[in-house]
Amino acid sequence: MENYLEMLKNDIRFEEGLNACMNCGVCTAICPAAEFYNYDPRKIVDTVQSGDNEEIEKLLKSDTIWYCGECMSCKTRCPRGNTPGLVIMSLRALSQKLGYFTESEKGRQQFALKRAVGANIFKYGYCVATYAVLPDLHPEQGPIWKYILENTHDVFERLGGKIDEYGEGPLRRIPDDAKEELKNIFEVTGGTEFLNNIEKYSKKKAEEMGLETDDKGVDNEYFTEVFTANNGSHTI
Repeated sequence: MENYLEMLKNDIRFEEGLNACMNCGVCTAICPAAEFYNYDPRKIVDTVQSGDNEEIEKLLKSDTIWYCGECMSCKTRCPRGNTPGLVIMSLRALSQKLGYFTESEKGRQQFALKRAVGANIFKYGYCVATYAVLPDLHPEQGPIWKYILENTHDVFERLGGKIDEYGEGPLRRIPDDAKEELKNIFEVTGGTEFLNNIEKYSKKKAEEMGLETDDKGVDNEYFTEVFTANNGSHTI
């Protein structure tokens, strides 16, 4: 079995995020996620500090590490200068690296994020392209969203946006050479390998679950499953 604590120590976020926790629980008291989810940053940090390999592996395969909103409220209150949010980041990265994220409902949503947000970066040059937020997949946007998409140019140009046009302003078209540079940055920094890893383990999980997936896009059974699944056990 891998030594997970040693692997975590190789992550600069872990090094910066954990000094010496005295288990006071202030991080949990201030944490917005802890108010709604079955989530306790104090317990997570305590588990990691213990170095218990089996317990850390359970964390890496759990929904728990995906509840954090990374607001960093914990950083502002910790008397020892710890940042549990950074510890969570390193746990998530390790879970993704080892493929453990597919073992939890919330973890499997990484596939949806990769196919949506990840694809947007290379296709549009934006993490979230307004015109790519489809009404059927995002009912939380309300009925007005369909109107906005159908009248995109009129709505956003009145606000100074340049929809799919070169020039200055929000929502402008990003030049192809700039998008190519983005791809190169991802390649050099390991981002491309990271995204490919999510694809690899997600496709393996889709096969285990007997769900169809494809090489790209969101119109497949596995994407729909991970995007909509909710077993109802996440909140307090």
